[in-house]
Amino acid sequence: MTQIKILNTEILSDNWYTLKKVTYETVQHDGTVLLQNREAYDRGNGATILLYNKQLKTVVLTQQFRLPTYINGNETGMLIECCAGLLDRDNPEDCIKRETEEETGYQITDIKKIFEAYMSPGSVTEILYFFVAEYTHDMKVSDGGGVAEEDERIKVLEIPFEKALEMIGTGEIKDGKTIMLLQYAQINKLVE
Repeated sequence: MTQIKILNTEILSDNWYTLKKVTYETVQHDGTVLLQNREAYDRGNGATILLYNKQLKTVVLTQQFRLPTYINGNETGMLIECCAGLLDRDNPEDCIKRETEEETGYQITDIKKIFEAYMSPGSVTEILYFFVAEYTHDMKVSDGGGVAEEDERIKVLEIPFEKALEMIGTGEIKDGKTIMLLQYAQINKLVE
């Protein structure tokens, strides 16, 4: 096991979230000590959920503009994703229930945590908690679309499950967390 000793932490930006430059030593297996510098972006932890309907064989996804994808070649900047959000001060379960209602308009109570994962561990500290939940139309309490004060403009999509899987192959769905959740649903036969 590599030993780590943090020598210095410098805040490079605290504008939106926190970007830190960390200087540290690592002691390698052969005893060699290496001095390294890395930047880490701390935006907090998050949660994501796949809503699925067994009878209709559908899933609920969202679509919204994502600036980083636009900067990196996504011509429209629009991304199709599972509902997700930052924990803020909530636990993962309360967060994802709140985010689901805000973004999709569905009020869910019976959720299942399936795993957690670091999504970009080379530069971002965030751990993401993954959930699934079955939905029905009688759970719809609003139009969704996000929170106006947070300048969210989210489109709610109800898509046949098989079509969502095809959209991975066509490149219409490129979001990693969404691909993981759709493949989890396929492997575990949540929607047949």
